[in-house]
Amino acid sequence: MKKVVLALSLVLALAGAAAAADVEGKIQSVDASERAIVLDNGTKLWLAEGVAMDNLKEGAQVKASYEERDGKNVATSVSVSQ
Repeated sequence: MKKVVLALSLVLALAGAAAAADVEGKIQSVDASERAIVLDNGTKLWLAEGVAMDNLKEGAQVKASYEERDGKNVATSVSVSQ
């Protein structure tokens, strides 16, 4: 029984890790009310709680890490490139 639980835990952990991704692009639009940005490649990212929106402006080049949550790409970190 312990082996089954351990194997299931490992599979779930790997599935969660596989859902994380990175993306780069230029911000096409910012929606402060939804806490979301759209990149020039069409990718829409909703910002996780704790991710600052202060320097996220249209035209800024960004790098973001995100994961899928409830069908949405939720950015866990966003950094503006210089």
